[in-house]
Amino acid sequence: MKQTAIEEKFSDFYEKWVCQLEEYHRFLLQDYTHQSDYENLVAKMTTHHKNYYRFKWSAAHEDVCAFFTPVWLTPLENAYLWVTGWKPSAVFRFVDSLRQTGTGLVDLTEEQVKRIEGLRLKIKMEEEKVEREMERQQVGMADRRMVELLRLTRGGGGDAVAVVALKGLLSGLERVMKMGDCVRLKTLKGLLDLMNPKQCVELLAAQSMFHVQLRKWGKKL
Repeated sequence: MKQTAIEEKFSDFYEKWVCQLEEYHRFLLQDYTHQSDYENLVAKMTTHHKNYYRFKWSAAHEDVCAFFTPVWLTPLENAYLWVTGWKPSAVFRFVDSLRQTGTGLVDLTEEQVKRIEGLRLKIKMEEEKVEREMERQQVGMADRRMVELLRLTRGGGGDAVAVVALKGLLSGLERVMKMGDCVRLKTLKGLLDLMNPKQCVELLAAQSMFHVQLRKWGKKL
């Protein structure tokens, strides 16, 4: 099936974005002497993620449906999808894994661990809120009246009413997508705010490696 203009545009952007992420990941793995080096890396990674959402939101405003069935992702990447992106609570598993294996975040203080656990609980509640809203949107899409309006649109009838209803549906999907994205950003910012620059780099390295490797594995399948 031929891709839409937005799908082509975002596919190109996403491929370049992941390549840049892989480039940053190589820098994240290096050891640095000065704290400012770690701070600069964190700033670059934060900007990189913000650019992704800025571009995503602009594209989704034109075609939000494309982000609920993203053609630019491999089937493996799609399997990990949660409301058009990565699930926020997954980042806490990176924290746990790094600490358990001793490959990072070994110097977290008891106070940091306590605050991270508090953030974990808050994010879980935020996720549930997004999931409830997504369910509400799905119920709306399955509503008999909506199905009939969409049928009339395809048949050339009931245009005005159907267009209004469809705009409302798309607006709802865009809203729930942004809700999910905001929880993702809140999770990342919340964790980074609780860590020192070196710890931030260790977490970002783990997260970046997962996304880069997931894409590589997905392309091989």
